[in-house]
Amino acid sequence: MGTVRIEKAHIEDALTLTALKKKVFDTEKEKWLRGQTGITDYNIQPPGYDSIEMNKYMIRELNYFKVLYGEVLVGGLILTVVGKRHGRIDRIFVDPLHQGKGIGSKVMRLMECEYPEVMTWELETSSRQLNNHYFYEKMGYKKIFGTDDEFCYEKKLKKGTIVEGESKGITMNGDTLTDGDLSELQVEYSNLKDIDFYGINGSNSTFSNSNLSGVSFNNCNLSEARFQNINLQKALIADLNLSQSEMGHLTLGGLHVHDTNLGEKNEPVMFERCDFHGSKFENCQLNHAEISSSDVTGMKINGISVEDLLKAYNSVQDKRKE
Repeated sequence: MGTVRIEKAHIEDALTLTALKKKVFDTEKEKWLRGQTGITDYNIQPPGYDSIEMNKYMIRELNYFKVLYGEVLVGGLILTVVGKRHGRIDRIFVDPLHQGKGIGSKVMRLMECEYPEVMTWELETSSRQLNNHYFYEKMGYKKIFGTDDEFCYEKKLKKGTIVEGESKGITMNGDTLTDGDLSELQVEYSNLKDIDFYGINGSNSTFSNSNLSGVSFNNCNLSEARFQNINLQKALIADLNLSQSEMGHLTLGGLHVHDTNLGEKNEPVMFERCDFHGSKFENCQLNHAEISSSDVTGMKINGISVEDLLKAYNSVQDKRKE
């Protein structure tokens, strides 16, 4: 077997990695979804898997590694490492031409060596990809959750001394609080800086009048959450499903919105009573879009003044009426 190694990917690798990822996931689709229509499986074809811009985003913001077999680029490994001890495998892919050579197993071991501080690794895979299940279980992962469409796996690498708490079934694993029932606890004026929350049920909890600068939310269920009177300056909001959500009373100065879509149902977006003075829309899909009752002073489409277009149109209409 040739030498397998992983190296951090760079923006200039995005084109090659996108083409390779598309090849891998399209092959998986052909293998597991052949002849099936009307099925959307985001583990077999992840959102944006064939998008160069999505890969650029992942290279910039996540832990994106190239997988090299000898000197040949044969795959990729995309990770999210958050907090102190937890990591998530977002994507791992190997060129079909090089599968079956033990590359995936070696990459997983290299990943663990690259992040020795990580105690728990998690990942999700399609319930249909049976070979993935065998592979992850062989690598020491255990299924912790499953639906008809998706399986979630977890691997714990280290265990500390267990110290039982005196109340509410609290367990201390080294300096880690586990299996504790802290529901309805009231916390006020406390220093919780650099705390790592993982695998918790925080539904219906509230954070108010608090300093959460630099906080990170990853792989969390925030459905029906409420964000009001929040300072989100310099925040990164990406790779989200915001369908049927509402945004109002926002200050959007300097906001950059890119690489968006309208979801499976292709539900149109509506901007109402918004000030987009001096804004630009570039390389966007605007077929059947409508702009009405709006001030288009200075607005241009492909360098052509909309005001001039409207004047020309109105002039033609007036002549037709004569």
